[in-house]
Amino acid sequence: MHVEPKKDYYEVLEVPRDADAKTIKRAFLKKARKLHPDVSDAPDAEERFKEVNEAYSVLSDDQKRANYDRYGDPNGPAGFGSDYVDVSDIFGGGGFGFGDIFDSFFGGGAGRAAGQARTRGRDMGIRLTVTLEEAAAGCHKTVAYTRLAPCEDCGGTGAAEGGKMHTCERCHGTGRVVEVQRTIFGQMQTQTTCPACGGQGQVIDHPCETCEGQGRTPSREKVEVQVPAGVHSGQTLTVEGKGEAGLRGDTCGNLVVSIEVEESDRFERRGDDLYCTVRVDSLQAIVGATVTIDGIMEGERVTVEVPAGCQFGQQVVVERKGMPRMGMIARGNLVAVVQVETPRDLTQKQLLDVAALVAQRALGEDAAAERDLEEAAEREGFSPSAENAAEHFAKERWHAPKNPFRSRR
Repeated sequence: MHVEPKKDYYEVLEVPRDADAKTIKRAFLKKARKLHPDVSDAPDAEERFKEVNEAYSVLSDDQKRANYDRYGDPNGPAGFGSDYVDVSDIFGGGGFGFGDIFDSFFGGGAGRAAGQARTRGRDMGIRLTVTLEEAAAGCHKTVAYTRLAPCEDCGGTGAAEGGKMHTCERCHGTGRVVEVQRTIFGQMQTQTTCPACGGQGQVIDHPCETCEGQGRTPSREKVEVQVPAGVHSGQTLTVEGKGEAGLRGDTCGNLVVSIEVEESDRFERRGDDLYCTVRVDSLQAIVGATVTIDGIMEGERVTVEVPAGCQFGQQVVVERKGMPRMGMIARGNLVAVVQVETPRDLTQKQLLDVAALVAQRALGEDAAAERDLEEAAEREGFSPSAENAAEHFAKERWHAPKNPFRSRR
């Protein structure tokens, strides 16, 4: 979705407008730790935490920052492009919450099981939009996103040079502590994540200053995604190891890419079949026509045989010219919906020819009607001319005991 900036991102992070990337990152980490909902009791902490995340996602990206400085919008004057990644997809909702991205900094929530906290990096989710033509042929796409990547200064260990890991003295290596509260009902014990070690059971005597002992820092990265031919909207692709980095060198999570296929101006997709419109004039619809159109594949030409006497809205199926079936050689069908249009560019001679054809067709209908009248008169025992027969039946039809035009058995 397109998010209009509500506040000055530089003011949100409390950095000058000429701040370098390192200054912005440090300000972000400082703000994030202070405003995290698990740490702050302020009623607006969660909302301010989201603002900090949004500000960093813009100011840490050179292109978005340049757009923001120039236009006041990180997406520039024309909105986001095809490689735009929705920040809410990366850091909130859909099971990939940004609200949890710093849980390990503060010990996580109360819902974790007893024992040491899980240190594997979380999976992250982003959305990738492709055109229908790209979905048909398959394509390579580059997506940009922000994640917690292994800290470059300490190699992901969280320790400064010469630093070592020690068992946490407060929780004795369990990662959990028991708190006792006195109430009117007696003492109540609750088990929570150890605040001293963040649930890890170990502490570093000399932590890395860049990542503050976590072994990971926010990083703006790009990754290549192979989109298979025939992909549908809502299908996901997994890029292993490109999610959130694990705490202090633990396993990285995965990047889950959700595909969204744009609607096409030329085709409507229904499953693996494609529907399109083919226009012919009324004369072509009468005699039939061969129409050639561009297919969904690059450089593909598809021949549509419009049958004689084709009606408006009639469907002509061209087999195996639709979307590829993902993972298969087969393709769906192309369904051409015929639209009949009246030509307006006929010459005077052509108009006269058509008028003569219409008149001839009308005379043919009149002759057929006369033959029907004569046959009906003969069946009733009369043999007058067609004109007299018509006059006779016009006078007698209301007195006839039965329909004089119905065939006798």
